[in-house]
Amino acid sequence: MRVDSLELANFRNYAALRFDPPEGACILVGANAQGKSNVLEALALLALGKSFRTVRESDLIRFDAPAASVAAQVHTRSGVASAGCVITRAGEGARKRFLRNGRGVSYGSFLGGITAVTFAPADLGLITGPASLRRRLLNAALSQLDRGYYHDLAAYIKVLAQKNAFLRSPDAGDRTLLATYNAQVTDIGTRLVSARAAYVRRLGHEAETAHARWVGSRDALEVAYAPSPAQDAYTPDAISGRLAEALALGARAEAARKVSLFGPHRDDISIGLGGRALARYGSQGQQRTAVLAIKAAEYALAHAAAGEAPLLLLDDVLSELDEQRRHAFMSSIAGFEQAFITATDLSDVAFETPHHVVHVKNGTLVQDVRRAASA
Repeated sequence: MRVDSLELANFRNYAALRFDPPEGACILVGANAQGKSNVLEALALLALGKSFRTVRESDLIRFDAPAASVAAQVHTRSGVASAGCVITRAGEGARKRFLRNGRGVSYGSFLGGITAVTFAPADLGLITGPASLRRRLLNAALSQLDRGYYHDLAAYIKVLAQKNAFLRSPDAGDRTLLATYNAQVTDIGTRLVSARAAYVRRLGHEAETAHARWVGSRDALEVAYAPSPAQDAYTPDAISGRLAEALALGARAEAARKVSLFGPHRDDISIGLGGRALARYGSQGQQRTAVLAIKAAEYALAHAAAGEAPLLLLDDVLSELDEQRRHAFMSSIAGFEQAFITATDLSDVAFETPHHVVHVKNGTLVQDVRRAASA
């Protein structure tokens, strides 16, 4: 997969930008707050449908503009296609409109047209950070690979919000209505748990393989799904039965706390090394190596599912790694067709693969022709 052109209008610090990215590795270099990450954020928006940096979508719009737009022409194995997103201020927030080949489409239909794997400094907290970070990794990956998963996730979020509102309301004692919500949570939750279990099983295998290739097999990396409630088996009947049982037995606790306590919104991923919890017992180096293995695994699965290499978006992350880990990670994902890498200084990246350098200063991009020619 390759981006042939990217156009921004009133997006972050870009009043207007037309960028024709080179093939292969493109390193965006410049001082902080010049617009490097904004380019990656725009590309991620066209793949994920949302920012990987903020939940406030109004932040994507240039401070003095009513709306922003991002558009790209992308070369895929199916041919050339265009994708776009328009973000418009709406009160204190914003609303988005998605386009595919010039026509408006729903968010669910928009997903999957462009696949991308992002890696930002915040991802280095996957091991020690909250479970929400690990769920976000699952949701972003699976929503790109399976539109059905996204629709189930959206439906689940809606039902969960309704149930939580019910638990806080004067009608919380209505057992019939509670049973209706729990039935919906069980039905949709079963599909989410099934998809997550299958994905984490593959993710764990790929991550363990990459990790062993880098550091040897003495202490195996263990990545396992930790659903809520815990599951003994992952057939639809087993998942459904266990979830329904937990909701029934936990009804009193949910009523007391006025919040839903069981279901995919409480899922996690357990990450261990040699049988010990990595967050508690691992060194910082071991934790970072595990994160690299997980991101390399995410890339491999996206590549296999799409039948072509996804875009690779590395936001100021290589400078966070020592030379050995940086080399190991980039060797594992060497099959990319196009990668975008941000850095404040080229010496922080020390990128061994032939690459193009683009200098970014105050929302202006200038390609280093000499370096590109020699690369």
